[in-house]
Amino acid sequence: MVRAYWQRGFAWVGITEHMPAAREDLVPAEERAAGLDAAATQDRFRRYFARARELQAEYAGRLRVLVGFETEAHSGYPEFVRAWVRELQPDYVVGSVHHVHDRLIDATPELYAECAERSGGVPALYCDYFDLQYEMLERLRPAVVGHLDLVRLLDPDYPRTLARAEVWQRIERNLDRVAAQGAILDVNLRALAKGQPEPYPARPILEAARRRGIAVAPGDDSHGVESVGAHCQQGVRLLEEMGFETDWPVPGEAGRSA
Repeated sequence: MVRAYWQRGFAWVGITEHMPAAREDLVPAEERAAGLDAAATQDRFRRYFARARELQAEYAGRLRVLVGFETEAHSGYPEFVRAWVRELQPDYVVGSVHHVHDRLIDATPELYAECAERSGGVPALYCDYFDLQYEMLERLRPAVVGHLDLVRLLDPDYPRTLARAEVWQRIERNLDRVAAQGAILDVNLRALAKGQPEPYPARPILEAARRRGIAVAPGDDSHGVESVGAHCQQGVRLLEEMGFETDWPVPGEAGRSA
């Protein structure tokens, strides 16, 4: 993947693998199917970080490689994240939420429905998600905020849900926190690969972020060589049309990590 970014003319790239599972019930189904337990995901994560640092040195002068990781926000996450920060000293951290009630919200419609039922309905799930995100922002102070409205992925009526007063108030509160902390907002283009009509976050959220002067940076959220740079031109055009600065801030320089 690093070679692909260099070959395609990128000036810099951030590599941010998801942090490993903290315990057995948090090992994703596909990793369990591959025979991995929590300890194995943690060993693999250390190998990832070591190899990424090697590539950072190898490509110095050709491609600036930043090495970090992306958080989860399940129960017990703050100390688990801080322990990895102390051990690995990442260049930056992407603060993301993928779980509500310790269940993945972006995996399957069945899990999403289970999370919504536990919350008391889809709008209540959004509220729980954004409340958890706010807590994560306060506790970790990440340099980058990942896919701010990921909770919308499996909601076909998401524009209406985002516009509900109780949801939108939480979004504005979270954006105020992002602005106050000087974090960068991830404009996550992988949403387009998943069939969404627009990147994360949705346009109304991006407009609210622009009004607050929040810095943004597009990201392909690539999970393999085949998706390196995917939809980047489309993302840049969108941000230019909306009036955002396209001199993308470098994470760890513009923001603060955990």
